[in-house]
Amino acid sequence: MEVWFSMVKDVGFPAVVTFFLLYRIEGKLDELIQSVRTLPLDQSDVQIEEPLKKQA
Repeated sequence: MEVWFSMVKDVGFPAVVTFFLLYRIEGKLDELIQSVRTLPLDQSDVQIEEPLKKQA
């Protein structure tokens, strides 16, 4: 806790809050990036399945 107080004293409260929030959402951002990267692969699967459904 003492580390947080010294950071507030050195860089200011808004900066510490920003760093804290960025640290907390880092994992969620990584998951979002991974989802966006796999989105084209998921879309190509859908495009392949659609003509098969129309033929049936």
